[in-house]
Amino acid sequence: MKVYLDCYPCFLKQAIQAGRLVTDDEETIKKIIEAVALKIPNFPKESTPPEIGDEIHQIVRDITGSPDPYRRVKDANIEDANQLYPDLKKYVETSGNRLYTAAKVAIAGNIIDYGIGRDFDISTEVFTLVDRELDIDDFDDFQKALAQAKSVLYLGDNAGESVFDRILIEEIDTPVTFAVRDIPVLNDVTYEDAIASGIDKVAEIISSGTSAPGTILRKCHERFLKLFRDTDVVISKGQGNYEALSGINRPIFFLLRAKCPVISADLGVNDGDILLKGMNIPEMVNYS
Repeated sequence: MKVYLDCYPCFLKQAIQAGRLVTDDEETIKKIIEAVALKIPNFPKESTPPEIGDEIHQIVRDITGSPDPYRRVKDANIEDANQLYPDLKKYVETSGNRLYTAAKVAIAGNIIDYGIGRDFDISTEVFTLVDRELDIDDFDDFQKALAQAKSVLYLGDNAGESVFDRILIEEIDTPVTFAVRDIPVLNDVTYEDAIASGIDKVAEIISSGTSAPGTILRKCHERFLKLFRDTDVVISKGQGNYEALSGINRPIFFLLRAKCPVISADLGVNDGDILLKGMNIPEMVNYS
């Protein structure tokens, strides 16, 4: 997905938010704002939001000296999500369609990203979303693809929601590889976070090789790219991965909640909608 003009204020807001998670020093925050504001005009117009986000968060890390500004936020989200795991697991096990319910649980977990910077009750929000119908529902294609698959590549998004991803992975009979960010960026899941979420118990964990808040293929390492090319089913979680991969000519299932007007418009949905959307399904096509 290309970057839109409406994205730029969000880049600045995101940089300020990340900086304030590390320091209360206004002069440091001002340096971040100035550095990001100088950088923005130089981004190529064909850039995707995760490509710009990658450079912006490097600026934040450089100025603050913190390699992981969202560390405390991620730890808290993982802890909260792990506490919900038994109830959500039981909810799936007693449902009429375990795979469908587990997919909705995974999508509901995407709300955690939405909660940063506001009062937020994960339990209330998640169970409210799980009880909703999907606004885009390509579950039938999803189920058929998984039934035929011999391998699954699952692209993680934020750290807390990886607990909910685990619940979906546990309902997939095919071996799953779970891809994480190479280094901390935003509140996205890294190898350390995936371990804390229990993903190592249900899937192989690998780094995609990119530090961006989305799977930018040209920045990924060769092992990941081979998996991306060869794996039977690719499951992509969250907005950042959608922004990076929605233009790729490869079958992908996107699981997310639309959380900003730009992405909602690109998807043709309303803000807050939840979706399991297949692209380039069912026929296999060449990758770009």
